[in-house]
Amino acid sequence: MSLRFHEIAESRHRILNPLTENKLRQLGEICRITPRTRHLDLACGKGEMLTLWSAQYGSQGVGVDISKVFLEAAQARAHEQEVADRVRFVEADAASYTDEPQSYDIVSCIGATWIGDGLAGTLDIMRRPLRPDGIALVGECYWVTPPPPEARTSLGVTEDTFTSLAGTAERFERAGFELLEMILASPDDWDRYVASQWWTLSDWLRDNPSDPEVAEIRTFLSRSRTSHLEYGRQHLGWGTFVVRQASDH
Repeated sequence: MSLRFHEIAESRHRILNPLTENKLRQLGEICRITPRTRHLDLACGKGEMLTLWSAQYGSQGVGVDISKVFLEAAQARAHEQEVADRVRFVEADAASYTDEPQSYDIVSCIGATWIGDGLAGTLDIMRRPLRPDGIALVGECYWVTPPPPEARTSLGVTEDTFTSLAGTAERFERAGFELLEMILASPDDWDRYVASQWWTLSDWLRDNPSDPEVAEIRTFLSRSRTSHLEYGRQHLGWGTFVVRQASDH
């Protein structure tokens, strides 16, 4: 799925993951944010996490993303929430973005562990700017039930891409992080994220019949419906995990 497809499919979303606003606010409470908190969000999308928390708690933040479309929406949201003086956005590849080492209380990567070719590599990227006693927030999929091979094919993942919920915790431990808390998506949360894209894509196809990518987007829409209804809703979970570096590392 190309970046442009993401930008089209999620054009009506503020939160680009199966995370509701209520759960995003709950996550902010869990993270014990204060006006002194510095937060770096890698692959920040439209920046809703940074702007919402800054408006609620007075925190400061930096969001990094490769999408100009998403970053323009993030900047507009920051002005809407009156936090543009505390939150800024950078157009860059989150995988190679550099900042002052060990300078952030929170480093997050929500639903984008592809930046490090998986969970372990992403945690290595997040570790650099994170203070030793800071917390990392990772949004990641996991298998609710063992999937058949055709489920992985339909969802476009390999056998090693995801593991069980317990296996995900083990991956954090192997990477030198301790799991502190988590907020998991419900099937309804998945529907609101995935299924709501279908209407957006359908409208786009009706409004742009001569676009050269119509056939590809129509195929993507069809596959999205099929993979979610046949496999995703039954087998695929998603969570935001709160972790910190283990004391023995």
